[in-house]
Amino acid sequence: MGKHLSAKAAIQIQKPIAEVFEAIIDPEKMSNYFISKSTGRLDSSGTVEWSFPEFEGIFPVEPQEIQPFSYISFDWSGGAEDMLVEIFLEPQENNSTVVHIKEKQMNVDEDGIQQAIGQTEGWANFLACLKAYLEYGINLRKGAFDFMKEE
Repeated sequence: MGKHLSAKAAIQIQKPIAEVFEAIIDPEKMSNYFISKSTGRLDSSGTVEWSFPEFEGIFPVEPQEIQPFSYISFDWSGGAEDMLVEIFLEPQENNSTVVHIKEKQMNVDEDGIQQAIGQTEGWANFLACLKAYLEYGINLRKGAFDFMKEE
């Protein structure tokens, strides 16, 4: 086993790559399936701040490398150890897009394993929500985490 773990998730979305890319970097679109608000587009220069409907606080997101219609990366560790999120977009012949997400890196210890599991679960949820929003106009997150507020 390597020295670090990564969280990974992937899905195919029945929409053109430009539409999928825009849904990931535009806070107006993201607020329909992921965040409640952002201080700016993910492809803008400088750190943006994301808020989530089900979690307290503001999360700083630092864009790294953005390649239109193919690659998005950002760090949202808030200054902790390197936590790079990479999103790869691949066009398909049927005018759909495969989205791969990789977040790294987590230590190979109990905390790192739990973090990798949690982040993998989170990114799988992100992709399902993105697909539901783009293909059907549904916000899957609405009410999805209300049970967590009661704990």
